[in-house]
Amino acid sequence: MPKTITEKILSRHVQEGTLCKGTEVGIRIDHCLTQDSTGTMAWLEFESLGLERVKAELVASYSDHTSLGFKGESTDDHAFLKAIASRYGAKFSKNGNGVCHQVHYERFGAPGKTLLGSDSHTPTAGGLGMLGIGAGGMDVAVAAGGGLFHLVVPKLMQIVLKGKLSWGVAAKDIALEILRRISVKGGIGYFLEFAGPGVKNLSVPQRATITNMCTETGATSSIFPSDKVTRKFLRMQGREEDWAKLVPDPHAKYDKSLEIDLSSLKPLVAMPGMPDNVYDIDEVLGTKIDQVFIGSCTNGSYHDIKIVAKMLKDKHVSTDFDVIVSPASRQVWEMLIEDGSFFDLTKAGVRMIEPGCNACIGIGFVPGYEHLSLRTVNRNWKGRGGSKFGKIALCSPEVAAASALAGRIADPRELPPVTVKTDRLIIDDYLIIEPSGGGSPIERAPNIVQLESQEPLTSILEGEVLLKLGDGVSTDAILPAGPLTQHLRSNLPEIAKFTFYYEDKNFAERALEKSGGFIVGGDNYGQGSSREHAALAPWQLGIKAVFAKSYARIHRANLINVGIIPFICDTSTLDQGDRLEVDVSDLGRELSVENKAKGSTIKIHHDLSPREIEMIKTGGLLAHTTQKGTGQ
Repeated sequence: MPKTITEKILSRHVQEGTLCKGTEVGIRIDHCLTQDSTGTMAWLEFESLGLERVKAELVASYSDHTSLGFKGESTDDHAFLKAIASRYGAKFSKNGNGVCHQVHYERFGAPGKTLLGSDSHTPTAGGLGMLGIGAGGMDVAVAAGGGLFHLVVPKLMQIVLKGKLSWGVAAKDIALEILRRISVKGGIGYFLEFAGPGVKNLSVPQRATITNMCTETGATSSIFPSDKVTRKFLRMQGREEDWAKLVPDPHAKYDKSLEIDLSSLKPLVAMPGMPDNVYDIDEVLGTKIDQVFIGSCTNGSYHDIKIVAKMLKDKHVSTDFDVIVSPASRQVWEMLIEDGSFFDLTKAGVRMIEPGCNACIGIGFVPGYEHLSLRTVNRNWKGRGGSKFGKIALCSPEVAAASALAGRIADPRELPPVTVKTDRLIIDDYLIIEPSGGGSPIERAPNIVQLESQEPLTSILEGEVLLKLGDGVSTDAILPAGPLTQHLRSNLPEIAKFTFYYEDKNFAERALEKSGGFIVGGDNYGQGSSREHAALAPWQLGIKAVFAKSYARIHRANLINVGIIPFICDTSTLDQGDRLEVDVSDLGRELSVENKAKGSTIKIHHDLSPREIEMIKTGGLLAHTTQKGTGQ
C-alpha cells in the first residue's frame, strides 16, 4: 500500500495496536522535550515513576518561558530543572539559549523521527520532516522513561502548495490562510501534510512557521517532506548526517485535500479573538496599534528577523509605541550581531530582548487597557498576552515591520522589496548543558511541591456544577498564563487558586468549600496550549468530571491523565448550581446523569478507549503506569 509521510513514520514507530484510522495505537518516541513552564511538573511526574535514567533516544529540557526570572520562584525552577536533567540523563538548554521549538529543530531535529513535547507547538519540528506531537507533561514523562505514547490514529489532510510567494507575503500568511479556510477546529482529528511544487520554494524556517501555526487548527501534527532544502539546512547546522529523504509514495491516499496558490496570496492579519479571525491587509489598513512584538517560536528565525532588520535599516520606527524584537534562539541572536542587523534594529528604535518566549505568554510587554498589540506570535484570544483587557492581532514579520514604521497597520508591499539568502549559520552550543549523571543533588526550593498520589475512581460521582461555560474555552481561560501564575507552575496547591480566574475569581474557593464537583463546557473545550496545569488544577480542587459537547485533543488527554472523566453530552439543560449524580461503577459507553436539583435525568456518553477506562479507574496515567510498567 502506498504510504503518506505520516504513515511512513508512524508505521516504523507503532509498538502496540494496528495503524488504522480511528483506532488507538502506542508509538515509540525518539525525542522528548520539556520547557520551564510545563517542565517542572513533568520532571516531578517522571521522578514518581521510580526510574534511574531517561530511556528515550534524546531528552532535552529547555528554559525559555520564564527565562527572565521575573519571580524568585522561577529562578528556583530553573535550578531544579538543570539539576534534575543532569541527574536523569537529559540535556538542559539554559536561559537565553532560545525557545524550545526553534532550538530543537536547529540543533537536534531529524527527518523521520518522532518528537513528543510538553508544549502544543511541538509540531514546529515538522518543518524539517520530523513528526512532532504536543502532549501533557505526564505523557512526556512516560515517553522519556521508555513508555509508549498512545493516540487515536487521525485522518490525513494534504495541503498542496503551488506557485511562489511574492514580496510582502510570508509563510505566516500561508498559515493564516489555512486557518481562514478551515478554522481553529478544522484540523481536529487530522495530521496535516504539505505537498506540491510550492514546497521547494520555502526554506526550513518558513516551513517551521507553518507547522508551528497549524497547531491552531487543532491538528495533531503537521509535516513537510524532507528534501534538498532540508538537507541544505542540516548541512548549515553541521548535521548533514541526520538528513534522510522523506516523501510520500506515489498515489498515497488522503482523506481531504486543500490547495493554495502562493502567488495569489495577500498579506493577512488575524484580528483579536481567535487565530482564524483573518482579514486581508486591505480590510484593516490604517488600524491604530499600541505595540509591535516581533519574534517568538513562530517567527523568530534568522530569516524572519533579518528581513525586519533590512526593512528598518536607516529608518526609524514610530515613537508612538514600543517595538520589541525577540530572536527565537541564540544562534539567531549571534547571526544578527555578526552581520550588523542587531545594530540596524537598535538604531531604528527597536528594543532588543534576549531569545525566549517573553511577550507571547505575557511575561513582559503586556498590552494596556484596550490596547492593540500587533504580534508575530501564534495566539490572540482573550488573556493570552497577560491581560484580559489587552487585544492581540497576528501577522507576519513583514507586516509588523511596515506597521512599526507607519505607526498603524500597514502593507509591506508598499515598501521596497528585500530578500534574505543564508548559506552559513553560527554553531554555538555553549548554553546546552550535557548531563553528568550519577547521584548529583537536586535543588528543591519550598515552591517545588510533590504531586499528591492518584486515587482510584469511586463507583458514584456526585457534586455540584460549579461553573458553566460556552464554546471554545481555552486552557488560558481555565488557568491563565503570564505573570499571574507563571512562577507557580511547580506548586499545584498554589496555582490551583487561579483556576478560571478570568471567568470567576471565586471558583477555586467555591470548589474547595464544596469538596469539588463538576464543570460544564461547550464545544471544543480546552483548546490551545498543552498546559496540563489546566487539568491538574481542577483535579487539585476535587473536580471529578467535565460535561461538554466536544474536547480539544490535548486537553482531553490531560483530563484523562489526571483521572477526570471527559463526558460528552448536550449541555443545554445543565446549569451552574445543579446537583448531579453519576453511577460510574460500570463506565459503559452510555450513562445517565441524575440532576437532583431539577428532578431530571439526561443521557451522556464518552469516547474512552479500553486503556483510557483502565487509567480512569486506576486514578490516572501515573498510577496506571506505575501499576503496569512504563512500556504499557
